Amino acid sequence: MSDNPARKTKYDLVAVRKEGLGWVNIDSQAPNKVVKEWLETQGFDVIHPEFSYGKSRIDFAMEKAGQLYLLEVKGCTLEVNGIGYFPDAPTERGVKHLQELTQAQQAGVRCGVAFVIQMEGITEVRPNVDTHPAFGEALAQAKAAGVKVFFLLCRVGRDSLDIVDQREG
Repeated sequence: MSDNPARKTKYDLVAVRKEGLGWVNIDSQAPNKVVKEWLETQGFDVIHPEFSYGKSRIDFAMEKAGQLYLLEVKGCTLEVNGIGYFPDAPTERGVKHLQELTQAQQAGVRCGVAFVIQMEGITEVRPNVDTHPAFGEALAQAKAAGVKVFFLLCRVGRDSLDIVDQREG
């Protein structure tokens, strides 16, 4: 509930319950919040949110022993037959970020894209090429260039989202 009188609505919708799956966190701000908390446990010397790189603003830049790392975060809320898919709507910005990460990786920066799976029981995310083929192409090119893909598995409650496991894709 919000006390902000300028808001159009009094409440935020942060989760929905999907039959056969359970809670699905749909808060678009939650993935970056939980990734920042997760990154703080990964031994980086410095973490910079919203880092300008090239012509993009990448979600996180981290430094460890003088090495720069870039990480783009994508929240996955679409499930079909036990598989997560991203995006659920076309995202030119998402394609642009993947292309920027590909170029950075080729220039010697270590890069990754983290899919925060905002529901339980899903362990992988595939590109939703039916909705946005260009995203699938950009993800394949990024992976071929060496950009790491991470699936961050979460525990989801009615008003909570916590990363509980990490898998590489």
